[in-house]
Amino acid sequence: MVCGSEDTRVIDSRSAEHGKAIRRRRECEGCQHRFTTFERYVDPSAPIALMVIKRSGGAEAFDRTKITAGVTAATKGRPVESMQIDRLADEIEDLVRAEGGSIRSDALGLAVLDRLRDLDHVAYLRFASVYKGFDEVGDFVRELALLDTDS
Repeated sequence: MVCGSEDTRVIDSRSAEHGKAIRRRRECEGCQHRFTTFERYVDPSAPIALMVIKRSGGAEAFDRTKITAGVTAATKGRPVESMQIDRLADEIEDLVRAEGGSIRSDALGLAVLDRLRDLDHVAYLRFASVYKGFDEVGDFVRELALLDTDS
């Protein structure tokens, strides 16, 4: 929590993701900060473990929280709801499944960028600056020009 307390209470619960998850709205009893959690069913017998193939050739398990954390950072202060970020993460996870359970890290980053382009242009530029390693103003200008031609 914001204040460090671990005591929370559930304010509201409802079905989410077409019944595949439960969305819980919670409140910290220490500072009254409100936040949303999701409980998802994970089938332990599911044969597909989602993997990300790194540029180095190694592989690591797909971690949805990395997607949501990166997108949350890019959308900070923007008019983007947490449900929109969760929906984006769902789409990315579905994409990895559709690719047979593994995806190259560069394709994963581009998929996030594609969705951010439609969601919020400022968030897109923020994410692109980190993902593409911008190191000068010209990089932003070039990407902004690409964004304008795509819109």
